[in-house]
Amino acid sequence: MTATVDADADYSLAADLRLVLGRLVRMLRSEHRLGLTQAAVLGRLDRDGDQGTGELARFESVRPQSMSQTVVELETAGLVTRKRDQRDGRRILVSLTDAGRSAIELDRGVRDGRLAAAIQTKLSDADRAVLREAVAVLSRLCED
Repeated sequence: MTATVDADADYSLAADLRLVLGRLVRMLRSEHRLGLTQAAVLGRLDRDGDQGTGELARFESVRPQSMSQTVVELETAGLVTRKRDQRDGRRILVSLTDAGRSAIELDRGVRDGRLAAAIQTKLSDADRAVLREAVAVLSRLCED
């Protein structure tokens, strides 16, 4: 099967997708108890374990200085701790605390609940099937 490349249509689709995703993110952002970067950092630590500030900055595409400020805010709130890397004493790792784990689980639960409620009330069974496929397709867009 040969796909016809239509650059204008792809550009239009990209613009539509950006707008819709922006609206979706704003809807979910209204449910955040944490800042977006803070939630992303806590989520990353929860999924992937201890990380250095530089790694976290690269993941979020922010300057290391900005990530350092975010880590200080999270540490002040008792959601993360910083400790020396046992393998490389020069390196500092950021770790999730029990309070941080509870905070990200609560934040996720609220956002997931809001989205699940919208899916249940606004989408048909056929729409849900399309959405499941779309999630897989969108995941491929995010792959390196």
